[in-house]
Amino acid sequence: MSSQRAVDEETPLLQHEQRPKARTPLPWRQFSIILFLQLAEPLTSQVISPFAPQLIRDIGITHGDESKVGHYVGLMHSLFFATQALTVLHWSRVSDHIGRKPVILTGLFGLSISMYCFGLSKTFVGLVMSRALNGALNGNIGVIKSMMVEITDETSLPQAYAYMPIAWSTGGTLGPLIGGALSRPADRFPNTFGAWEFFKEYPYFLACAVPATFSALAWVVTFLFLKETVPTQWSLSRLFRRKEEDVATAVPSPTESSETLAAPETAPKGDENKPLPLRKLLIPRVIVAAGNYAALSLVDIAFRAIQPLFFATPIALGGLGLDPPKIGTILAVYGIINGLTQIFFFADLNDRLGTKNLYTISIASGVPLMLTFPIINAMVKADGITTSVWAMIGVQIMLSVTLNLAYASIFIFIAAASPNRASLGATNGMAQMVVSIMRAIGPASSTSTFSFSIREHQDGWIAYCLLMVLVVIALVGTTFLPRRLWKN
Repeated sequence: MSSQRAVDEETPLLQHEQRPKARTPLPWRQFSIILFLQLAEPLTSQVISPFAPQLIRDIGITHGDESKVGHYVGLMHSLFFATQALTVLHWSRVSDHIGRKPVILTGLFGLSISMYCFGLSKTFVGLVMSRALNGALNGNIGVIKSMMVEITDETSLPQAYAYMPIAWSTGGTLGPLIGGALSRPADRFPNTFGAWEFFKEYPYFLACAVPATFSALAWVVTFLFLKETVPTQWSLSRLFRRKEEDVATAVPSPTESSETLAAPETAPKGDENKPLPLRKLLIPRVIVAAGNYAALSLVDIAFRAIQPLFFATPIALGGLGLDPPKIGTILAVYGIINGLTQIFFFADLNDRLGTKNLYTISIASGVPLMLTFPIINAMVKADGITTSVWAMIGVQIMLSVTLNLAYASIFIFIAAASPNRASLGATNGMAQMVVSIMRAIGPASSTSTFSFSIREHQDGWIAYCLLMVLVVIALVGTTFLPRRLWKN
């Protein structure tokens, strides 16, 4: 009788534990605003991809040496991430104290101003300064990821990250289309812009002005409609009056409003409501998650830097010899397919395979992805640009879409790695800082290697070997991730 009673008491509990949790509905109003404002960053970064090689040729810094184009294109891309690496952790930690909204507004302002300046630049120094300004003022990446976690829970977070690529894919689609279609408008549309001396003097301003104006519009939307997700905010004056260590550990006075940090006697054990100092974030699980994110980003950014350069390089030197509009169209098709795949398949794949398995499979797709470069060039040299070549480009697009599934997976790991909820901004900022360093190294090193390879060997084999090594390193990093997410 007592045995039967024990079974009766235990059985419902076990059944309850095995029942999967229902997904919490997403807060669509705020979620949609976040997706909208997030569109500004991929739009501004991708718009220059189709015309960057021609821009470098036009300003004359290579003096007609085609093999140097890739070097300067990569350097221009890398400078953005180099300056971002110096500031992104600062912006993310500041957002833990003063709120996400002020930092996002600053980032959107930086995006807008820097893109206008980029379009007006006629020297390589001007291009460099514009990209550096863009990176230094833009701390939105880590802050937006933190905000995404704060408006969801563990059941709806994978779904949120599945929709998150809508912004990146839309920006990745529209950016190259805008850059390819609106660069040199006086030449492409002489009936409309041929009489405008301004567009002859600044042939890339129109393409840059579109994302710059969108960033300004996103600033207005954020200012008017976005709700703050950090309930415990410090004033700017108070933040800068204290030393950094004091800011991370100080407790407000009892006279402050109920929306400030809880006093020690009422704070929960573990200080869940307080952002932790930087040294307390340097724990193994944060390092593992950030390291994998860095490895993924290095693989992806190196591939993204070489891909348009490969498309633009003459066939005899190992490329395809395509013009900016065709390059923009290819990148736009990738953006559309990537967005649809993330929206309709990521959440289900994550549930079926598990976050780690999906991440590992996505990274492994990088091996055949890098092999498509020499295969495509060999096909073009043999028979020209045929239907088979376009089919192989399609294969390359699908493999790159598979690689991109890894981003949403690693974002889930990073959110789970945060020591407490109040340190989400700093955790994301730390991860983004490491990633920005990798992204600063990736474009310059990969494109310079590509330029060296085509100069010495009339093909890009050395660059492709480098990409393969990066994929192997990222695969090794997946072995350190746990099969089940960390729990705070």
